Amino acid sequence: MLAAWNLRPALAGVSPLLPDIMGDLGLTAAQGGAITTVMVVCLGLLGPLAPVLAGRVGLDRTLLVGLLLLAAGVLVRSADGVVALYGGAALAGAAIAIMNVTMPALAKQHFPTRIGPITGVYVSSLVAGAAAASAAMVPLAGMVGWRSAAGSAALLALLAALIWAPQALRTSPRHGGRPSGHRPYRALLRNRTTWLVTAFMGLQSLTFYVTLAWLPTIFQSAGVAAVQAGYLLGLANAAQIAATLTVPVHAGSARSQVPHVTIAAILTIIGYGGVLFAPTTTPWLWMIVLGLGQGASIALALLLIALRAPDPASVTALSAVAQSSGYVLAAMGPVAFGLLHQLSGGWRVPLLAGIGVCVFQLAFGALAARPAPARV
Repeated sequence: MLAAWNLRPALAGVSPLLPDIMGDLGLTAAQGGAITTVMVVCLGLLGPLAPVLAGRVGLDRTLLVGLLLLAAGVLVRSADGVVALYGGAALAGAAIAIMNVTMPALAKQHFPTRIGPITGVYVSSLVAGAAAASAAMVPLAGMVGWRSAAGSAALLALLAALIWAPQALRTSPRHGGRPSGHRPYRALLRNRTTWLVTAFMGLQSLTFYVTLAWLPTIFQSAGVAAVQAGYLLGLANAAQIAATLTVPVHAGSARSQVPHVTIAAILTIIGYGGVLFAPTTTPWLWMIVLGLGQGASIALALLLIALRAPDPASVTALSAVAQSSGYVLAAMGPVAFGLLHQLSGGWRVPLLAGIGVCVFQLAFGALAARPAPARV
């Protein structure tokens, strides 16, 4: 739970502090946005490091390495100078990429008969960590400055590492700490299920990052006050926690996850539609529906990674492919959404495009969630 809590604060805590960071270091808006971009790119490109590391030192120790790297990256990022800022961001992004890939495999290794509940617990912690960081950074920066506020995420990572260290260090790679060998990526990439799970992971991530980047702006364009727009985004995040706690528990024990994937996509579409057609009419309702859909979607994507592979080594490899490719695809979403807004002069076309992406998410997710698919 603590490890999962650390998967998002280093990312979610940057945006609220950007004005202070840019003012202190004299950065342009593009340079400020590049801090998050560097981290997201690392999430997409460096995930394959996790299977290599896990094959050498075991999954438990890989998670410990990720936590320590994350703490180091956050501290470097908070040091003085632009080089430290971007270098620390890259190091933190690499650590999160390793941990992202490792978590589903750890669930498979340590709780093979309770994958659904464990997935629900750690994904809920992930979502809660992002929400807490977004809410806490500005007040904390007001008391101790942006460097100390941004660096505070290292304390959480070190705490998790301290608690996890006994488990990681007492488990030798040969006795339960190491996955049962590497899965050849060539065979993995030839398997149809790999790409169905990857597409579902990427498309649901894209629709989430689009709303994370643009939702407050859309509400403000419709006449909603800036403070209220921020609260509405927070409400969507809170609703995600409810979905991530419940959906994997039921879906993990079901023969087929197709109904769960379908309902999650439909809820997301309804949320997008509410923002499109009636943004100022019961916006709180649209945010609850959207949050439930998106929370269920990310939980199901991670659950399918664990369910569609037969052993921890296979889960680690599939997780690396799905999450790396998925985050590369997701990183394009906010940029494409903004470009559509710029070209169309409004938010109708981008939101309709978002609904279209949700339809593809539903199609690929339903295929990946069918009963007893060919395992990778």
